[in-house]
Amino acid sequence: MRITDIQRADLRPGRLVEWTLSPATVAAAAARSEDARPPAYIQETHLRRARTVRGEGLVVPTWIGVGFDLAGPVDVDVLQEALLTWTRRHETLRSGFRWAGASGDELHRFTLDAGDMALHREEIGDFPDADHLAQRLQDRFDEVADALVWPNLIYTAVLRDDSASVYLAFDHSNVDAYSLFRIPADLRELYEAGPAAEEIEEPAPVASYVDFCERERADADLVDGGHDSVARWREFIRRCGGRLPGFPVELGLTPDSPPARQLMLCEPLADAAEAAAFEAYCRPYGGSMAGVLAATALIVHELSGEDVYRTVVPFHTRGNSRWADSVGWYVGGAPIEVPVGRSPDFADVLREVRGELLAHRSLARLPLSRVLALLDDTQRPSSPDLCSLVSFVDTRFFPGAEKWQEQRARGLMRVSYSDHVYVWVNRLHEGLWLATRHPDTEAAAKAMRIYAERLRSYITGVTAG
Repeated sequence: MRITDIQRADLRPGRLVEWTLSPATVAAAAARSEDARPPAYIQETHLRRARTVRGEGLVVPTWIGVGFDLAGPVDVDVLQEALLTWTRRHETLRSGFRWAGASGDELHRFTLDAGDMALHREEIGDFPDADHLAQRLQDRFDEVADALVWPNLIYTAVLRDDSASVYLAFDHSNVDAYSLFRIPADLRELYEAGPAAEEIEEPAPVASYVDFCERERADADLVDGGHDSVARWREFIRRCGGRLPGFPVELGLTPDSPPARQLMLCEPLADAAEAAAFEAYCRPYGGSMAGVLAATALIVHELSGEDVYRTVVPFHTRGNSRWADSVGWYVGGAPIEVPVGRSPDFADVLREVRGELLAHRSLARLPLSRVLALLDDTQRPSSPDLCSLVSFVDTRFFPGAEKWQEQRARGLMRVSYSDHVYVWVNRLHEGLWLATRHPDTEAAAKAMRIYAERLRSYITGVTAG
């Protein structure tokens, strides 16, 4: 799925309809007692950082979402039932948090039953201008899909005579990219089932991310400061200068700068044949992920002169197949250090990356927030993000991925404020797609334009070879 922001999602005019959770559902949540299952470490860190940054006067939207088309004319009542049935399936969407305790600094979970969930529909009106539509969607997503409120999800549809475009947004605390990639196929199946959607039998009940949070946290709390994983993180952070790594090129920022506004760069990197050739070349070293990281290490070396590239690589934590269909934020990070000063040869750097991934991927199973707590990390966040990331996902094997281009499917990322750089490279049926968000400075824009061009040259250079 192509990742982009709402302004580049190829919106088309139409009549806008919006769904939020009903007043009765919100009232039921207010009356619901505490659910003893704790937040995941990644959820808690996300919410605490959002509250800290908000307390310092900066509103930083953190929603992510998905958009796709349905052939029309679309029956709005049937679409509403499909959205409701899908929402009821996933317990994390029925669960939220309250600040509690004597100091108001404790996070307590509450969870609604599926029967408590209902949607409220509102007809917003016609939007003949795509730019005005994009601004309306972004403003509403910012308002509703907010980390510090509940509910923090919103569904919309842009209706036309021949089709409808469906756009859903969630605060990041409830969903990850894998969750988004499954939504078009899941909702299409429910919509096409029509009035019988609720009767669709699932192969097995959808596993609950809320249960996963409880298990992961219990396991993480057994780890102490003497654990080998914590020791390896400690040494990695020490070599990064005492902080988690940023993107080590000139971004035009100063240490005392407030969090910077960000821009997005997204574009194709390679066609299907080039992507296949790149994967074939990189396969002995770990595949395209290793290739993207090796190329990034060499590009950073060219731009900054750094002899070692250090970054955190995100991995999903759905280690058991039971979590495969579950909506949630199943993500951990692993630190890698790639020496590039000794040799500029791509194959040599690929070997280094392969060794780092083999040695450190397992560290992603321990939540980074737990590690930082054990390391007595007391630094106040200077940015909503913990660090910079480079991500690679082969999305071709998600249900319905072969129809994404036809359905105009898009993964939506909100670009607002951060000092860090995020890079996503996704393999699609039509090739490789690059998306980045970076500080809105002349230096950062120049660096990321060079990065995109050089990354493309490494991929096509392998193809040519």
